[in-house]
This record gives sequence, structure tokens and C-alpha cells, in this order.
Amino acid sequence: MATDRASEPATIEEPVSYFLEEQRYHGKSERTVEAYERVLGQFETFVEDESGVTPANATRRECMAWVHSLRGHLEPSTIATYASYVHRFYDYMTRVEAFEGNPMSLVVEEMNESIDTNPTRREISIPEMRSFVGDLAHPLERAVVVTLLKTGMRVGELCNLDLRDLHANFEAVDLEWTPRVQLEARPDSLYVDEKPIRGAVVNGEERTASNKRKRGTVIPVDSELQAVLAEWLAIRPDARSTAEPLFLDTGDSWGQRLEPSDVRYIVEERARARGWYRTGGGASENVTPHYFRHFFTTHLRDRTGDRGVVKYLRGDVASDVIDTYTHDWGDQVRTVYEANIYSLGV
Repeated sequence: MATDRASEPATIEEPVSYFLEEQRYHGKSERTVEAYERVLGQFETFVEDESGVTPANATRRECMAWVHSLRGHLEPSTIATYASYVHRFYDYMTRVEAFEGNPMSLVVEEMNESIDTNPTRREISIPEMRSFVGDLAHPLERAVVVTLLKTGMRVGELCNLDLRDLHANFEAVDLEWTPRVQLEARPDSLYVDEKPIRGAVVNGEERTASNKRKRGTVIPVDSELQAVLAEWLAIRPDARSTAEPLFLDTGDSWGQRLEPSDVRYIVEERARARGWYRTGGGASENVTPHYFRHFFTTHLRDRTGDRGVVKYLRGDVASDVIDTYTHDWGDQVRTVYEANIYSLGV
């Protein structure tokens, strides 16, 4: 008879590895798992070096000492985030009866540091962003960054795009595909599906990133985005997947779907060169792919004064609001979008 994993007793030789594997089973993104792995590895090394103990038998005092060791080196919000990772680890291991208790509970309760859920981000003007985009020489980099800036979509959503999710006419591109049915009457548009989740098979390919939309969203493609996409598609390599991803790796994984980690690397390197990224810097300082979603939201909302349209485009509104804006999509979304979307000079 099969045994419920949650009722397994507690002899786990490598609790950190066990926890990470469990998070993957629960559908956590690879980025989240990597963050847990990095922080828990640092914590494990600290308690072993300082007290000669393992996470399995560390006490509240070792946990306090580890948190104290972070002060002066990291931002308070980052310290609180790291502590929450270790707290989550202990809480989970206690729930599956691998550990007898959570030594981080009281430490987290008594900490002065807290997670900043809405950090004040770096202010970048539209002319500055135009200059940033203008420095991107490779067609893939330009297409990826401009797509994020023009649509406000998440990095995982961008990586999950297939050719069928784009409806546009490119006269100079020798590449043909059939747009999905949701785009048949909506030319010059992108469709961001709500279905892809990590590990699920969508359009014949298992996905490694999740979309976080409750319903699919049709997003207009303006002339600038169409131009950079045409430039990219003109050199796009043949895809290794029958799903025909829109964005493909042009490096070591030639022809494979671009991964979120690839996009983060591109943006980090280009932002670092401009002084917009510092190792150890937080969300208030560093420009990341998610920053472009913040940029899109801030500037388009200020220009339109219409939070509903922006929420629809971001894909984070309730069904009734989506129905309002999709009832007469051309008037309610495209007209407002095209009249207000900023120019990136491409």
C-alpha cells in the first residue's frame, strides 16, 4: 500500500535537499527553488562552521547568530527575506515530522527587519530607457527587452510565448505560422495564455516556467514592437521544439526555448554596464526583468489615468473587469493603448 509522503517519519539524511525536492513537487518555480537553495546553503555552512551543528539540530541561538551575521552586509528587507526562507524550511520539516520544532519561529517574531512588499524602485525616465534600449545590439536582446517594456508581461510569460501567440504580418520575414484562434480577428496582437504552469505540457512541450494569469489576455502590438520582432524573426534559428517558441536561445542551447534565467542574465549584464545593477542590491536599486513590468505599469497608468486598462493588460484583474474590456476589445483596449504607449525610439 502506498504511503503518504507527509506521514513519513523522520530519518532524512539530507534535510535541505529533501526540502528542495519537495518544493519542486509542489510546483515552485526553479527561480524560487534556487533562491531557497542559495540561502539554506549559506545557513547550513554558517551553523556548521560556527557551532559544529547541522540544520537538523540547530537551536534558536544558532538561528539568531546567523541573522545577526547578515546585518551590516545586506539590506534589512533582504535579511527579512532570507530569514523567511529558513523559517519556511523549518516549518515545512516540522509539519512532515522530520524535525521536532521550528527554532526560527521566535527569531522571526522578534526581528526588527521586515520584508518590503512594495519597495520604492529606481526612477528611470522614458528618455533614459530609450537610451538603454538603443544600446542593445543583438536582435534577440532588443526583442526581449522591448516586448517586456511594451507589454508589462512577466518573464515566465514571455518565455512561454509560441509563434502561434503572435498575430502580425511581416513582409520581409520568410516564416509562416497560424495564429491561435483567440487572435483570428485581432491582428497586430500577442496572446498571453493563462494555462502554462511549470511541469505542464502545453502545445506539445513541457514548460519550465509558469504564467500567473487567471484568464488569457490579448495585448496590442504597436509599430515599434512589430519592428523589433520582425528584426528578430528574420534571424531566428530553427526551433528544436514542435511548439515553435517565439524566443529561442542563440548561445549554448541553440534553438531551444529561451529560459527565464537567460532573460535575467541578459538584463542584468546590460543593466550592470549602465550602473543600474549591483550585486547585493535589492529591488529598490536593481533593474531586472520585473522592473520593466513596474516601468510599464507606472508610465502607462500615469498617461492613461485608466487603471482598468492597465490591470487588464497586466493580466491581474478579476473576471468581471476582463469581461468589460474584452466586450469591445478594439475600442476599450487597443485605442487607449495606442494613444498612450510610450515610444522607445526603435
